[in-house]
Amino acid sequence: MYHSNTVGGAPPLMLKPEQNRALMEVGPGTLMGELMRRYWMPFAAVGEMDKQSTRTVRLLGEDLVLYKDLSGNYGLVDRHCPHRRADMSYAWVEECGLRCNYHGWKFDHTGACIHQPFEEVSHPDARFKDRITIKSYPVAAHAGLLWAYMGPLPAPLVPNWEPFTWSNGFIQIVMTEIPCNWFQCQENSIDPVHFEWLHDSWGARLRRQIDGPAPPTHLRIRFEEFDYGFKYQRIREGQTEQDELWTVGRVCLWPNCLFTGNHFEWRVPVDDEHTLSVGWFFDRVPEEMEPFRQERIPWWYGPLTDASTGRWLDSHVMNQDFVAWVGQGTVADRTQEHLGESDRGVILMRKRMLEEAEVVRAGGAPKALIWDEAVNKRVELPIIDRDFFISGFSITDVVEGRTRGPRYSRSFVFQAGQPAEITAAYREAMGIDRVEQLEASATSASANGAAR
Repeated sequence: MYHSNTVGGAPPLMLKPEQNRALMEVGPGTLMGELMRRYWMPFAAVGEMDKQSTRTVRLLGEDLVLYKDLSGNYGLVDRHCPHRRADMSYAWVEECGLRCNYHGWKFDHTGACIHQPFEEVSHPDARFKDRITIKSYPVAAHAGLLWAYMGPLPAPLVPNWEPFTWSNGFIQIVMTEIPCNWFQCQENSIDPVHFEWLHDSWGARLRRQIDGPAPPTHLRIRFEEFDYGFKYQRIREGQTEQDELWTVGRVCLWPNCLFTGNHFEWRVPVDDEHTLSVGWFFDRVPEEMEPFRQERIPWWYGPLTDASTGRWLDSHVMNQDFVAWVGQGTVADRTQEHLGESDRGVILMRKRMLEEAEVVRAGGAPKALIWDEAVNKRVELPIIDRDFFISGFSITDVVEGRTRGPRYSRSFVFQAGQPAEITAAYREAMGIDRVEQLEASATSASANGAAR
């Protein structure tokens, strides 16, 4: 697979140019493009279509139009009408389907032409419309997201991952288009050591926290493949083999997602040079806020750059990832890499992606497709602190310090630019004002006691 042989137990050094191209090209008929078309891809939020009936979409190198007709059906069709190539983003929706604004040809969500006004007047018996279709793809609404399937029919089921079944959580969806190839984004999903340096060490310097202790270093890492992707496990200084980061681990979810227990990050290929980052985040609310339900899952698009400087934003976890991804170039040249021990997961993923793509090219079905409704009622994944997200916690637990780390977060740490109304809704759902009031009362009582 690689140019050089392993030496002294170290990983091989670099990909061949043709393998590098194969991993990143996603258009119709390409090796990786055909593999990716076998999976449902999240590409928009359900809430995006509340106030618009059509919008343009570019996905896997294809220019398309998403619409929601007056009956609530979603459609995803070619950007251009098959009649005279008019732009279907200017078409209008009706009770069933989408009507081109140029000559009135109408199509339903399956791509069938269901009305040709003048043709049916001039040649009512010809049924010309029966011979016309527009390219179309199935769309499904699930977990607040819109998913597209662009492969051969029948389509597998949209995965119902376990967190999609959880209740009493504040959910939000965050999207950002990144100006680089999707695969260098996904490689980040199986690279645990980067967290120590990109987020911990560099993050501390960005916060001007340079005099504190160094972040705990990685001592051991391990990678295992399972039905739905890969697990990566690690031990850092101060941890043991009993820690859940080793016994359970995190998930590089097949084929293009990172899953960390309560949130997903999909790296959706727009084309060979752009990636749509789609994040789905679940934060368990305190018991005092139950039952908690959202009428509509909020969504927003995160900014990439600082408007005042033009530099990449780097204040939040995923923004720091974005800096690393785009820093490799629009398309990473893996022929110039020198891989080390920390890259064994990356090597494994590259190998398996190419192998599964060859399975598809040979006419087979790739891994991780779900066809069984019973299996899909709730697809479990490795989850650290699963009981916390299911059983919950109380505000008292928070005030007394019985919730640790990011499990109860008072702000959104993953991406910059969260809209004020979503911040306010999050704070209300999480009972943050009540927590802060109780903490202030406890601090005051402690101070008064000390004064006596």
